[in-house]
Amino acid sequence: MKKLFKLILNTIPRPLLIRLSYVARPVLAAALKGSTYTDTIDGKSFRSFLPYGYGKQRNNVLSPSTLSLERHRLLWLYLKNETDFFTAPKKVLHFAPEQAFYKRFRKMKNLDYTTTDLYSPLADVKADICNLPFSDDSYDMILCNHVLEHIPDDTKAMQELYRVLKPGGMGIFQIPQDLNRAETFEDNSITDAKERARIFGQYDHVRVYGRDYFDKLRSIGFRVVEEDYTKKIAPQDVERFCLAEGEIIPICFKD
Repeated sequence: MKKLFKLILNTIPRPLLIRLSYVARPVLAAALKGSTYTDTIDGKSFRSFLPYGYGKQRNNVLSPSTLSLERHRLLWLYLKNETDFFTAPKKVLHFAPEQAFYKRFRKMKNLDYTTTDLYSPLADVKADICNLPFSDDSYDMILCNHVLEHIPDDTKAMQELYRVLKPGGMGIFQIPQDLNRAETFEDNSITDAKERARIFGQYDHVRVYGRDYFDKLRSIGFRVVEEDYTKKIAPQDVERFCLAEGEIIPICFKD
């Protein structure tokens, strides 16, 4: 089952894979049902999770039920345990909405929830993150996860995120990050898809963010909390929820 799923991930175009996943999820969840690992989002447990990754696969990371990855399950725990996201009225802007979250957030009565992306079929508003069609100070919360590494002018994108966030608002801007790297690396001369995948981790990424990512957000005006949330979770639960130990959640505030 896992070998077949790995083959599918590597050969089917991503838009088609999104559509197929809605059909495949119940089959995968039934086949892998167990008690070893638990998805924090829906509370369902499995004997194993599925592999996932471009090029180098990560084993036991993709939930069969929600199709969540490590970062999704960690973010869900943070929002649930450390914020009022699930209870307080909020106007929320969600970029490139993840399948693991989309339907759940859409159903939440406390949220005035808008999705946006340039290409995603789940987007309410088709928009360029560098030129957003929203007024200044519009949103209480912005979720923009694993987007900025795709954007050539990430400075302009960050400025737009800051502009449309309300004073007192919060943004969460997760990115793939190499914490062993002090400075972000990018090279626009690298255009070959295979070479980009080798260097940047994915064919459509344009940089590898280092630890200076947080300071770049601060230079835009955000107050940034570098939240290593796995340190607040029991080690046995980090393993049971299949989280990435040491992953930093960038929590950004507009004061």
